[in-house]
Amino acid sequence: MRVLAFLDGTLADPEAAHIRVDDLGLLRGDGVFETILVADKKPRELRPHLDRLARSAAMLELPAPDLAAFETAARAVIDNWAGGREIALKLVYTRGIDGDPAGTPTAFAIGMEIDEKVRRARAEGVAAVTLERGFGPEVAERAPWLLLGAKTVSYAVNMAALREAGRRGAQDVIFTAADGSVLEGPTSTVVLARERTLYTPPSTVGILPGTTQAALFRGAEKAGWTVKVEPFSAADLATADGVFLASSVRLVTRVHTLDGTALPDSAELHRELVAAYEGEY
Repeated sequence: MRVLAFLDGTLADPEAAHIRVDDLGLLRGDGVFETILVADKKPRELRPHLDRLARSAAMLELPAPDLAAFETAARAVIDNWAGGREIALKLVYTRGIDGDPAGTPTAFAIGMEIDEKVRRARAEGVAAVTLERGFGPEVAERAPWLLLGAKTVSYAVNMAALREAGRRGAQDVIFTAADGSVLEGPTSTVVLARERTLYTPPSTVGILPGTTQAALFRGAEKAGWTVKVEPFSAADLATADGVFLASSVRLVTRVHTLDGTALPDSAELHRELVAAYEGEY
């Protein structure tokens, strides 16, 4: 099932064509998006997602999105959903039609079913591989035109990385910088657990600030954990008590195998962290 809504709250047929072939989001990946988990009609971290949409749009020098209108569209999708209890709700915002003198962006919200692969990953964990992005952690400040840290619709590199993971017998990727420091996953934030402390890399190294990771850290602190936002290396992953990938739809997913080597069993730790995260809702 799918539900499509525009920013004025009107619904449209999700099976019909609505994007022009000369839309710059399609032609050049010139746009941004957010994916929000909705559970039992309640969107998780809606305001942080809207704020991040606005930050990404600013990085691309798009017109400031009407966040109230996006919220109206999101609510229209949620209110008209007749599928399962969970929705993957996407907010999409592109530069619009190539050559449009008015420069009117394309904007909509669409709700989709959660893929069964996502549910398996939540329950069973994933195997991941480390892949180098090919630049140092300082490049985000030195080359802002690379748009590191913006959630753009240009996901070709991320999808290529996931295909490479599949060729290596894994389901996911942990990107590293040229110096071996950990960055993020193609669609997730990396979280490392060691001695009752959770670590995640800082956004200053050019990664997308994680909304699910932030919720996990809030819940973990309440449960007595220490949380730290600081760099760590790929070598630290192999010796951690647990490695996790946090994302809006897959939530907190454990990595059980890295680069073909089994990691220490973190199943019990995973259950504890999921409980801490879910306690926020």
